[in-house]
Amino acid sequence: MTYAVSAALQKAVYTHLSADPGVQAEVGSAIYDAVPAGQVPPLYLTLGPEAVRERSDKTGAGAEHDFTVSVVTSNAGFQSAKTAATAVGDALEGADLSLSRGTLIALRFVKASARREDANALRRIDLTFRARVEDD
Repeated sequence: MTYAVSAALQKAVYTHLSADPGVQAEVGSAIYDAVPAGQVPPLYLTLGPEAVRERSDKTGAGAEHDFTVSVVTSNAGFQSAKTAATAVGDALEGADLSLSRGTLIALRFVKASARREDANALRRIDLTFRARVEDD
């Protein structure tokens, strides 16, 4: 198994989302690895949990990364969160990301979960994507 491509994958996902016009239209530059202290925008994205499985074969080292991009909002209702989640899905589904280490073989949407948090003050949609990577 290789976990070596994980940081490169996260950086590529962040860069891709940050440059995507649809995502920018919804959240601007409010894309975080860790939510900053203090005031945050009413709608933002966080790059979240990741689960990795070994997928090496006789041709080389590889892994399958299930990673989460979360849409969080303090806006009333889920509409703005769903619109932003759609932009994230459109940006990442099948994207051809360039990694600083390794090669992205495939990237696809796996699932989503929407819920209220923080005594119903926040809405959150967790989008899970699966990336198949090889370490060159």
